[in-house]
Amino acid sequence: MTNPGGPIGMFDSGIGGGTVLRHVHRLLPNEDILYLADQAHVPYGPRPREEIRRLSQAATEWLLAHGAKIIVVACNTASAAALRWLRREYPHVPFVGMVPAVKPAARHSKSGVVGLMATPATMQGELLQEVVQEWAQGVQLVQQICHGLVEHIERGELDSPATIALLQQYLTPMLEANADHIVLGCTHYPYLEDVIQRIVGPNITLVDAGEAVARQVARVLDEQMLHHPDRTRQGTLTYATTGDPHHLAALLERLHLPRGNVQAATYIVPLA
Repeated sequence: MTNPGGPIGMFDSGIGGGTVLRHVHRLLPNEDILYLADQAHVPYGPRPREEIRRLSQAATEWLLAHGAKIIVVACNTASAAALRWLRREYPHVPFVGMVPAVKPAARHSKSGVVGLMATPATMQGELLQEVVQEWAQGVQLVQQICHGLVEHIERGELDSPATIALLQQYLTPMLEANADHIVLGCTHYPYLEDVIQRIVGPNITLVDAGEAVARQVARVLDEQMLHHPDRTRQGTLTYATTGDPHHLAALLERLHLPRGNVQAATYIVPLA
């Protein structure tokens, strides 16, 4: 039986899911959070689907072994490639995943043009295609695969000349198409929100799914009666990485994420 006192488990290929963690921690401050950054394998975006599934399975197993009561796949790429598969493999585990926020962007667009920044695996995933089919009919969706941005963010290079040059390259087609909303379809990209806003100007709205996902986590905890029994306590934050804990600790400071303990995580990724 799942222990309501256990942590909310979250994983991402790196630090991207921290943009979701901020919302979860703000909404559910009494809950413990265990965040796993698989920085030994970042980025996930260019990897084939089967490999992303194996990496996601390994992360899930590690979080469950450490008592997680719910798994938040805080990675658009892993959600696109593995979320449905994980739900089939672990039918008794509640999962919450990411889908690019195309729906609200399309609904509120006045120009009828929406930009979408994402990784290759997210663009090719069924989750995105279903959302586009259901909610973005009649809207021009300017899709842009953003090679390299995740790596820049993982190095803490949010406003370096190289990062800005990449952003200008990726955003120009959206601006030329008269997009008035841009969807940040990777959990890493909200770290670049200030820089992107400077490039596109104040009249374009940036949209990401982090806050909506935090609300969904709260709903699932409600439905399954998994909220921590003590609603007045202050929850703990623990960050684990398959990479270098010292680098992760420095990155947490650089990205202004909530403070917590940082530790190493080791596990075996299933073979193909």
